[in-house]
Amino acid sequence: MALGFAILLSVMRVLNFAHAVIYMGGGYVCYQLAVVYGLNQWASLVVAAAVMGLFGLFLERFCLRPFFGDVNRTIVMTLALIVILESVVNILVGTQVRSLPAFASGVIRSGGVSLSVERLVTFIISAVLLLVLIFFIQKTKMGQQMLAVSQEPTGAVLQGINIYRVSAVATTIACALAAVAGSLMGAIVSLSPYMGDHMLVKAIEIVILAGIGSIGGVLGAGLILGTIDASLPILISGCATDALGLGIVILILLFRPQGLFGHEA
Repeated sequence: MALGFAILLSVMRVLNFAHAVIYMGGGYVCYQLAVVYGLNQWASLVVAAAVMGLFGLFLERFCLRPFFGDVNRTIVMTLALIVILESVVNILVGTQVRSLPAFASGVIRSGGVSLSVERLVTFIISAVLLLVLIFFIQKTKMGQQMLAVSQEPTGAVLQGINIYRVSAVATTIACALAAVAGSLMGAIVSLSPYMGDHMLVKAIEIVILAGIGSIGGVLGAGLILGTIDASLPILISGCATDALGLGIVILILLFRPQGLFGHEA
């Protein structure tokens, strides 16, 4: 989820708060296909990513492009989308919490340490998607165009790059990644119309900690934040974990405001 958020922030300079509902929507599409219609769960994951990727095209064309360059109106639009889409899902499916079946069941035990296969598979998928995205950006023409737009939009336009096409591709990829994340987390945690709100905060923390403009740094920042979130509940109550974790991130940024791997936020 943070990876998709980072792409939109780097390429389009858009704080897409609606990423939360796209994450949620991907989980529900996967649930509908896998549980209600009985489609293979992995196939449902791919279809959910494709559906939300297509939604990304709609999002870029009709919700983001009209306000391109206007940060305030873009933020208002994405916040409005959160309210609208959460309400629609709430009306259609209700507030009942649902859960996807596990994509990979089992537990690996070694030396007194237990590791969920489900979480391991989720980590591997995330790492592979990150490597594929880095390869795409560095080795393909469209990826290089995305990089050029992220560095200097005006200069990219003057070189003949279609900035709107690049933005559409970036939004499609970002939404597909969010859908994959929502589907995987729907099996690990649960599905609800408001499941994206908490994850959005985590995604913003990861992107800022990694550094604006750093795609590869998202993995490192995610591991750091994940370690903090997994370790702190052992020492303190769960209610204080998020606040203390955020405090640690802020403390790191006080000494390194550009983030760990990128530019100053």
